[in-house]
Amino acid sequence: MKRYLIFGAIGPFFGGFLLLLATTVSSGYWTQANWGEVGKFFATFVKTLPFSYLFGIVPGLMVGAVDDILLHVPRIRPVLRMLIVGVIGFAAAELLYGSRGSDSGVVQFFLYGIVGLVPATISSWLVHKYVDEPQPVISTSS
Repeated sequence: MKRYLIFGAIGPFFGGFLLLLATTVSSGYWTQANWGEVGKFFATFVKTLPFSYLFGIVPGLMVGAVDDILLHVPRIRPVLRMLIVGVIGFAAAELLYGSRGSDSGVVQFFLYGIVGLVPATISSWLVHKYVDEPQPVISTSS
């Protein structure tokens, strides 16, 4: 249950921030940035945070379920599990957000893919670091 709590809390926060960042970069907003523009960016992030959780909780929990499934495959070690979950998050975010706007290309593909990769990888790492993983059962029969 802690796994899903971490994915549900961390994923939409970082995903919403990175989605706002990707949208502002692809729109050309950061061409002449100053401290006032950075302040507006963070104010917009705080204002849109409830919507990030509203629309990001279900995808975050779905990626958490994938992480939970991969946990029970004995041959998949934690680092490989984090990479697999990150790639799945990258692909899902690219499919969801990659066709937004009029731009298309490598930069947009990378920017919108990072929206899923970073939260999924960070959440999977936090789960590995702070949630107890099941230990293998050792038989004591004589």
